[in-house]
Amino acid sequence: MRIVIALGGNALLRRGERPDAAVQQENIDRVSTALAALAHEHEIVVTHGNGPQIGLLAAESEADPELSAPYPLDLLGAQTEGLIGSLLVRALHNALPGRRIAALVTHTLVRADDPAFTRPTKYVGQVYSRAAARTLSRQRGWTVARDTGGWRRVVASPSPERIVETDTVEDLLSHQTLVVCAGGGGVPVTADSVTGALRGVEAVVDKDLTAALLAEDLKADFLLILTDVPHIYRAYGTLEQHPVLDTTPAELRRDRFAAGSMGPKAEAAARFVQRTGGLAAIGALDAAYEIVHGRSGTLVRPDLPVS
Repeated sequence: MRIVIALGGNALLRRGERPDAAVQQENIDRVSTALAALAHEHEIVVTHGNGPQIGLLAAESEADPELSAPYPLDLLGAQTEGLIGSLLVRALHNALPGRRIAALVTHTLVRADDPAFTRPTKYVGQVYSRAAARTLSRQRGWTVARDTGGWRRVVASPSPERIVETDTVEDLLSHQTLVVCAGGGGVPVTADSVTGALRGVEAVVDKDLTAALLAEDLKADFLLILTDVPHIYRAYGTLEQHPVLDTTPAELRRDRFAAGSMGPKAEAAARFVQRTGGLAAIGALDAAYEIVHGRSGTLVRPDLPVS
């Protein structure tokens, strides 16, 4: 079975952890253990988030007196693909000796006129107090919004239209290579309507929506979205909270999950299942093997046809 796995930001940094290299290495070792069992039995493509890492690099770039202007988000995204890709390749190499493993910097095509450029929603970087967030917003021109536990920077998150290197990923899979790609949703680019020339844009593409598109284009059988909760929950954070164990695209979309958290994951799962007839699931990283085998997580299956 071909599985595309989308790792959440908790794969590298859990909430409240310092963004130190040693902390990320320790968490990556946990990731490789969770994925190794699946990789023994299935064809695997791994994508990952980059919110904490790109936020850290952006803050460092903003504060660097040697720069005449901060690095744009597309280049910072490419840096995180290399950084996280290297950590994953090394850990997976150790967990799967003899297995071919490659990390590929990939680019995601978006529309220059996507309305998301005028409505930033994607959280990046660390959590700040309200006062600190307001100060940074004034000083650096950031848009900030409330997140769980505090305030964070938000940036544009246009919808992915195409992953430029999909054919290369397919070639690697045909040679029994475990591929790490589309990190942080891929480097966001637009294409010239006449020449096709690519140009980076100031945005971060949602990694779950990119993973769904990649899974569709690769004709994957299963899209597995791993996060820090064991299921999707309805009425999350309230006394009426309860897990969703089995659902369909139509049911997921009726629930209208929050845009800054579970919403993109639910939409990614719904898109993949609706467009391909395959299966998707959302659940906890440490239960990856159990989720694929139907013993954990939220399963998303095709809607039943109307009779």
